[in-house]
Amino acid sequence: MIAIIDYGIGNLGSVLNALKFLNFEAKVTSNKEEILAADKVILPGVGAFSDAMNSFIKQGFDEVIAKLIEKNTPILGICVGMQMLFEYSYEYGKHKGLNLLPGNVIKFDDSKYKVPHMGWNQINIIKDTPLLKGVDKSYVYFVHSYHLDSSKGYEIATSNYAGVEFPCAVNKGNLYGVQFHPEKSGDVGLKILKNFGEINEDISSN
Repeated sequence: MIAIIDYGIGNLGSVLNALKFLNFEAKVTSNKEEILAADKVILPGVGAFSDAMNSFIKQGFDEVIAKLIEKNTPILGICVGMQMLFEYSYEYGKHKGLNLLPGNVIKFDDSKYKVPHMGWNQINIIKDTPLLKGVDKSYVYFVHSYHLDSSKGYEIATSNYAGVEFPCAVNKGNLYGVQFHPEKSGDVGLKILKNFGEINEDISSN
């Protein structure tokens, strides 16, 4: 079963519908026991980083994520759910993330180009992983004003917006994150979610 964490923020219905379309058993849940018992877990997120983190920690899901990592349960963070995996976000101030991966979330320079970065854009795979198998150079759907600066070798794909090359997918062991929305990315997004659903749980840390 794939658990989609319901902490009050996220594009839950679209993710659930995509997984069900792919014939995966999936459930939107805030029940910690169900999440810990799941085969795989998705951490969605939309809106402001600070609101997402505050809600997440207030409900104790940071401790749940730590236990899932110990258990080697595959986890996928989507959009703000990916940004939450890092050290800090500088969205309307400086806010702590979960500090599971090195890196900070910074704003695109809106004095030079239109922000948010919204619409279809190409991803360039820089490291082979099960998650992005078969989708190199494909186009996926983005909606974001803030992006990861770098993650010290954990980047697995990049995208380019107005000349800014930024990491759009990351991986460390059982932990994955994508800045784009696979649930809004048509057949390519379905392929990525299918890849995630088929990831073997026995993954050593990289």
